[in-house]
Amino acid sequence: MSEGNLQQRIAVLEEALHELQEAFKARQPIPDWLDRLSGSMKDEPAFDEVLAHGRTIREADRPDSPA
Repeated sequence: MSEGNLQQRIAVLEEALHELQEAFKARQPIPDWLDRLSGSMKDEPAFDEVLAHGRTIREADRPDSPA
């Protein structure tokens, strides 16, 4: 590989790296999925029903406490 070819390849890599660094700086942070989901079901009666069913199932799976 000639030195001129190597220099050209290095220049291309440096430019690509620079473009990636600039794109990384300009990107917007992705909102946390949990923040988007929290509270989205607060006025849904069906969701409250699902929670109640889940609570019933968990309580049924608990061992009886000693008397």
